[in-house]
Amino acid sequence: MKYTVITGASSGIGYETAKLLAEKGKSLVLVARRKDELESLRDEIKSISSDSDVIIKSTDLSYSENVYGLYESLADLEIETWINNAGFGDADLIKDVDLGKIENMIRLNIEALTVLSSLYVRDYHDVEGAQLLNVSSVGGYRIVPNSVTYCATKFYVSAYTEGLAQELMNSGAKLRAKVLAPAATETSFADRARDTEGFDYSENVAKYHTAREMAEFLYDLLEGDEVVGIVDPEDYSFSLRGPIKPYAG
Repeated sequence: MKYTVITGASSGIGYETAKLLAEKGKSLVLVARRKDELESLRDEIKSISSDSDVIIKSTDLSYSENVYGLYESLADLEIETWINNAGFGDADLIKDVDLGKIENMIRLNIEALTVLSSLYVRDYHDVEGAQLLNVSSVGGYRIVPNSVTYCATKFYVSAYTEGLAQELMNSGAKLRAKVLAPAATETSFADRARDTEGFDYSENVAKYHTAREMAEFLYDLLEGDEVVGIVDPEDYSFSLRGPIKPYAG
């Protein structure tokens, strides 16, 4: 049995992606901090696809030991797709940031993603059909006011994943790496970034996608041959394309 791993699966894009992949008959490893939310999602998935095996892993990936522990706990599984979706943002001016929150954001958005990507690439470099998908943001291609530090973490994700994709293709590897770059998406992201509750996208954002729409875009990226799936921040159209960042190789 082959599995797809989704980090940050308890809400938002990860949650909707899990349900969409279950509709396609995929077996899943769902990773997030909130065990009760994962259990609820597992029950929902079993109602969608009784043939899909669902494994839940409740862990906080902002701690290095948990990152390695997660990967080691899956050593006996065959993982056809690894989706690094876990991450969060911050909406403060740099002079006003909560440094503890920023440290956690960097550990999750950059360190955990890099370690998990590296471990997966090491083990699946030459496995036909294996895919690594990292979720970045349009903020990984342009700097958004009041979110400079968050955008910097996503610039890293985009550059790292695009560079990895080039490296894999140039070396003849069978594994493929891809990066998804959403724009505003109706999830709990805004609440956590602002340390508030109840942010209403319909009243505060001119254009946005639902989490389900972004999950469908993510699936299109997995099914296609391109490296980048990105939302145009002007008209909110979605496109699949080759690497965007310059590569000297």
